[in-house]
Parts: sequence; C-alpha cells; structure tokens
Amino acid sequence: MVFDFLKGEFIDVISWLDDTRDTMVWRFDRRDQAIKYGAKLTVREGQAAVFIHEGQLADVFQPGLYQLETNNMPILTTLQHWDHGFSSPFKSEVYFVNTTRFNDQKWGTKNPIMARDPEFGPVRLRAFGTYSMRVSDPGLFIKEIVGTDGEFTSDEVSFQIRNIIVQEASQVLAKSGIPVLDMAANTADLGKIIANAIAPKISEYGLTIPEFYIENISLPEEVEKAMDKRTSIGVVGDLNRYMQFNAAEGMGQPGSAMGAAMGAGMGAGMGMGMAQSMGPWGGAPGGATPPPAPQPTAAAKLWHVAENGATSGPFAESDLAAMASAGRLSRASMVWTAGQDGWKMAAETDLARLLDAVPPPAPKG
Repeated sequence: MVFDFLKGEFIDVISWLDDTRDTMVWRFDRRDQAIKYGAKLTVREGQAAVFIHEGQLADVFQPGLYQLETNNMPILTTLQHWDHGFSSPFKSEVYFVNTTRFNDQKWGTKNPIMARDPEFGPVRLRAFGTYSMRVSDPGLFIKEIVGTDGEFTSDEVSFQIRNIIVQEASQVLAKSGIPVLDMAANTADLGKIIANAIAPKISEYGLTIPEFYIENISLPEEVEKAMDKRTSIGVVGDLNRYMQFNAAEGMGQPGSAMGAAMGAGMGAGMGMGMAQSMGPWGGAPGGATPPPAPQPTAAAKLWHVAENGATSGPFAESDLAAMASAGRLSRASMVWTAGQDGWKMAAETDLARLLDAVPPPAPKG
C-alpha cells in the first residue's frame, strides 16, 4: 500500500501490495480524501483495479501504470459529465482484485449420492477432491459477490462454489452409468464433465475453474468390507486345498492337539526302537531274554470339521458324538483326518457308524 498526499488533501498515488495468500479483493482506503485528477494508478501483474462511483460500477483497469484522466476513464467521465478540460479532484471507491489462481480449494459430498450400479444395484457414493479458482471478470465479481466488503477472502466464496460443485457432481456421478469398480479409472474424464457442467454457473460470478480434480470416489464402509471378503475368496481360489493347507500347518504347530498326538506317537515309536536295539541281553536279570514290550495302542483319530468356509478342530470321536447329538454334525458335514485324501462327507468316512448310532429327533407330542 502506498499513500501519498498532495498538500495533505488529495491522493495522487494509488497501488496495492498484497502480502497474504487468500485475499481476493481489497478496497483502497482513501480516508475520505478526494483523488487528484491526473493521479498515478499502479496495477501490478495478477491484479485489476475497479472504480465504483456513487454505487455504480465504473472503469476497470488491467495491469499497467495509469494517469487518471478523462481519456482513460471513459465510464467515470460519462457518469460525471466531465468535459475535456476537467481537472478537479473526484471521489470514487477503488477496489483491487487479485486475479491469480487460488489453488488447493477443497470440495466433497456431505451426504451420499444415490446411484444405480450395473453390477451391485443401488449404491451410495461419496466423492471429494480439489479445485482452483480465478477471477476472470473483476467488475462482475465485485458486483455479484463482493458488494461493499472492504476485504474479501477466498474462504468467503469457496463455500458457495462448493455447493455448486457438489450439486453438479451428484448429477454427473448418478447419471454416468460407469460401474463403481471402474470409476477409479475414469476420474479424469468425470472431472472434466463436472468442470464443464459448473462453468456456466461459475461464470455468472465472474469466476473460472482452471483446474478440477476428483481424488476419490468411495462406497460406504460396510459395503467396502463385503467387497474385501469377496476379493479374499477370489485370492484363495480352491477352498478345499486352502483348508487342507491350513490343517497341515496346524498339525505342525507346537501345543496343538494334533501336534500332541503326533508327538505321543513318535515317542512310542522311539521307545520300541530302543527296546529292540538292546537285543536278547539287554539288561534282564540272569541274562534271561526280557518279555516282548507290549504293543502301543493306535493313536485315536482326530478330526477337523469344515463349515461356512472355516475349519475347526481337531476333535476326538467322543467330541463328534456329542456334536452329532446336538445337531451340529450331520452325514453331509465335511470332515478330514490325517491320512485321508481330501475333505469328505462324514457319511463317507469311519464316522458313518457314529452317526448311525445317533437317535433321530424325538417325535412331536
């Protein structure tokens, strides 16, 4: 800002130096002083100067250095009926308008957008992104938006711009017909469509939107979780092989029931090997041949049960008998035990005899 007074009464230098990042309009404070005829007006790059005379929009000056006279103030000269030899001071309000871009403005949908997806049916979408805005018509911007505000910031207009963007974005996304899964690949094209749709309304305020971006289009959280599960199933592939792999891994885990059974079997086998290696003189009293060691009983089978894509177990047969009595195990249940080739229905395994012994449901009274 530069204030220069001539004889302490008339302003003869008018300019504005902006040291902020968000000021769009600033009114030159003349402190009720008249502007000297022939005063110097400096308009820097990225600025425009708008003269308002007695409430009416007068002359607009683009970047440059001007001497305020009748030859470069045609509208003000007409309003005042100045003749060619006019040289008296005059009073006008001078507004400097920042015509540079205001970047990184945010927009987003407050409420979900209802749309019909070709694959999922009715869906609720949310979208957000950024845009930049610029004053393209300083006079119109002062007239339609600023009014008599002495200092006008980008925040004061961005709220109205966001409302326009959200309204047009909602219509474009709802009518696009693009599947939700393909929208991420089409955000650039959708952004151009939205920018073109809002351009006519924005221009009525003397503004343009040089850049418009859609950063994300998303579904409700619960829908995204369901899609994640669907994706996981696709990654797993053959579910039977996946469950066999999990069961095999469980057999080798320390502390698991299956691992304990295997450990007991290995221990018994090692004991038998040691007894046989001692031979007929293996420490029995009087050199007599010790009696043969009793044969260990075969380890009871342990079973795994698959239900709704998940496995449980291992279970002993006594556990399975209780499950069958409670209706939690049927002949069609998928089961697996060590040494069995893949998952099978319980009716096709040794468990068939156990299921046959389960009484049918009690007759209704």
